[in-house]
Amino acid sequence: MRSILSNSATSGRTIATGLVVAALVATLAALLLPVQLFGETASAATNTVSYDDDGGGTVNTRYGPLTPMDRDFVRKVRLAGLWEMPAGRQAQERGKTAAVRTAGDHLVAGHTELDRRSVQAGRALGIPLPNQPSAEQQGWLGQLNSASDAEYPRLFAELLRRSHGKVFGLIAMVRDQTRNTMVRALANKANSTVLDHITVLENTGQVDFDTLHSS
Repeated sequence: MRSILSNSATSGRTIATGLVVAALVATLAALLLPVQLFGETASAATNTVSYDDDGGGTVNTRYGPLTPMDRDFVRKVRLAGLWEMPAGRQAQERGKTAAVRTAGDHLVAGHTELDRRSVQAGRALGIPLPNQPSAEQQGWLGQLNSASDAEYPRLFAELLRRSHGKVFGLIAMVRDQTRNTMVRALANKANSTVLDHITVLENTGQVDFDTLHSS
């Protein structure tokens, strides 16, 4: 009888120990899985964001270290305004709906301010800035200029929405990594402005999300 009770107790302790171990393993898996998934997602997101390295290395300024990423960001803010302000003014004139004209208003207002700040940053930090849109941006403006009235709203919304979506990742990376206070301030303003522009462009109802990231 004593042997039976002993065996039963041992079996009970073994089952209990097994349950505790199983619970610990399940808890550990639950803790690690989100970390692993988050790590993979963050890595994938980082891999999609890049900047053009001008080869100038990191230089010290009164506002903090200035990296190639910082300089590229300031240039790209300037470039964005050089084509998106004309596109916004065109939408103000050609838009047949209030939503498209509103998007044009936001583009003009937002990039007027960002352009002013990017020029200010360029002067303060010694960053040469472009004075005309890139060849690709000029091509987008050409597409808008030649679009028929029927084609225009969709083309306007998709070109501008795609462009803003691509730069959004760079803004986040710069805001996260820069140690330059002037560049950080520009990134803060760019973040809120670009998010506003993405929102009003989507509000036109002309953005095709199925093809948004196809090119």
